[in-house]
Amino acid sequence: MSCRRTSILLFILWLLAACSTPTPAPTWRTRITVLVDDLSRQDAPRLYPQEYQNIVETFEHGEAVLHVQGNDREADKYYLLAMQKGDLLKAELLRLRELQAEQQRKRLAEQAARAEEERLMRKAAEAEARLKEQERLKAEEAAKAAAKNVIASREVSIPQPLSYTVRRGETLPQIAARNEIYNDASLWPLIYRANRDQIRDPKQLWPGQVLVIPRHFSRDAAMEAKRYSGRK
Repeated sequence: MSCRRTSILLFILWLLAACSTPTPAPTWRTRITVLVDDLSRQDAPRLYPQEYQNIVETFEHGEAVLHVQGNDREADKYYLLAMQKGDLLKAELLRLRELQAEQQRKRLAEQAARAEEERLMRKAAEAEARLKEQERLKAEEAAKAAAKNVIASREVSIPQPLSYTVRRGETLPQIAARNEIYNDASLWPLIYRANRDQIRDPKQLWPGQVLVIPRHFSRDAAMEAKRYSGRK
């Protein structure tokens, strides 16, 4: 009777010990499950399809070992391996995002630089166009002023005498061609007609003769003088 009670007591103790020591669950299973979902959300299947598929296959291998073979420790090795691969891929995704962000910053900086360069070029072109226009206007004003000065100087420096004293060897065409007279040799008949009282031969003048210089004559008179000059 005593042996029987001892056996029962030992069985109960063993059963309690067995119940108080549960089978440990795989350490990395939950973490790799979360990591695989996170990689999927980060578009890893598209960006790194082979690497992502390798992680999934390692995880599924651990699942098979856990659920088919019931070997949680062996399964945990595959979960840990998948976790390590996942961390590497996550770091690569981070590096890729940083690289893309840097490239985007460079593109934006280049676009901003090109836009600023184009703006400065347009501004320079507009300034150059304004400068050329100002120079053109100044040139026109200067030309007008110069023309006025020339006209004024001619009016001042070239008097229009009403008489002229003949010099030795001069002829009527030479006198008419002088700047202060008519500046046109073909108008000599005007002088001849105005001085018929002292000029017998238009081809012969005497030094010291004072000739009247007509100033107020019509256009028809000038044309007639030119025709007469052409016939002589």
